[in-house]
This record gives sequence, C-alpha cells and structure tokens, in this order.
Amino acid sequence: MRVIKIFGPGCLKCETLYENVVKALEELKMEAQIEHIKDLKQMALYGVFKTPALWVDGSLVSQGKVLSVDEIKQILTT
Repeated sequence: MRVIKIFGPGCLKCETLYENVVKALEELKMEAQIEHIKDLKQMALYGVFKTPALWVDGSLVSQGKVLSVDEIKQILTT
C-alpha cells in the first residue's frame, strides 16, 4: 500500500491538494494510507519548506504547488 503525506497548515491550497489526492486515488482505484501533516516542526523534519507539499512512498515529489488530479495520477502510476 502506498504511503502519502500532505503537508500544509490547513490553508485552502493545502486542502485542495488533499482533495485532489483523494480523487486521484479513487479514479485509479488505488488504496493508500494518507496523512495530512499540519505541524510546522514535523514539516521541517521532512525537508518541507513550501506548502502545500506532497510526499509519496518516502520521497518529496512536490512543494509549493497545488498539483492537479491528473498530475497526481501520473506520479502515482510511475
């Protein structure tokens, strides 16, 4: 099972990224463990300095951008 972490303090962009991840997973019929991390200290431990950020299976794949559903699907299938 994939492990996905979304980093952001709860702003609109962060929530949109979370929703896009959920939608991408649904469209791909893929299961994943999703965690939304809002704590700034924890973000720093993962090397996140711009939000929203997306972490997939141990790698930081995006930060400072709201990825579209299609962009997320591409990340999850490669």
